[in-house]
Amino acid sequence: MRFSVLASGSTGNAIFVESGEHSFLVDAGLSGKQMEGLFQGIERKMSDLTGILVTHEHSDHIKGVGIVARKYKLPIYANEKTWKAMDPLIGEIPIEQKFHFDMETVKTFGDLSIESFGVSHDAAEPMFYVFHEGEKKLVLITDTGYVSDRMKGIISNADSYVFESNHDVQMLRMGKYPWNIKRRILSDVGHVCNEDAAIAMSEVIGDRTKHIYLAHLSLDNNMKDLARMSVGQTLESRGVGLGEQVHLFDTDPRIPTKLMAI
Repeated sequence: MRFSVLASGSTGNAIFVESGEHSFLVDAGLSGKQMEGLFQGIERKMSDLTGILVTHEHSDHIKGVGIVARKYKLPIYANEKTWKAMDPLIGEIPIEQKFHFDMETVKTFGDLSIESFGVSHDAAEPMFYVFHEGEKKLVLITDTGYVSDRMKGIISNADSYVFESNHDVQMLRMGKYPWNIKRRILSDVGHVCNEDAAIAMSEVIGDRTKHIYLAHLSLDNNMKDLARMSVGQTLESRGVGLGEQVHLFDTDPRIPTKLMAI
């Protein structure tokens, strides 16, 4: 199994995952042209995709979904409430390209099994995904106000995580956003801050965990170096040895990460 965080942040999100004969795009929150460029950056073709998995209907996750699906005739997978919220926003999609992927279920494509699970975010029915290939496990979790015990049970002991580390609380509190936006981000249906993300990570990291990609960083209320430092210090204070077994990686709003093999 290989994956790349193609883009991550409030300006657009997309993740590529492949295994054997199947490959998926998780969200397409950028324009069709931008998505083409991101795929060129990892030397892959969107025409080879098995389908698109949607996490929720916010524009930074679905901006390019309709364009990409229509151009390449790709199946789109989302739960019923997300479909209802997303349908008016992505343009007309042929019925044969619309598929339901219910929360807390598993779909299997060849040697790749994809498990969906709910998160806490202000969307219709937001959910993220765990990819399984044999004993290998990749977890994608962003856009959640907190990480519940239920979520921790589902995502525990993965080989690799793409994990939200959205904001530094002090930067957010002192920043330019109006209070209603700050309150939304800090709420249980907003986004996870650096320290809370690291605490959750420390509780799910297992013996086989090797890679953690810090994702969905706020452009205004976080910085890559700050996120890495905050997460790293919290993890080490909770007994996680960085640089030995577990390695932290940055993600970017515009530059895809190198394909990582699990």
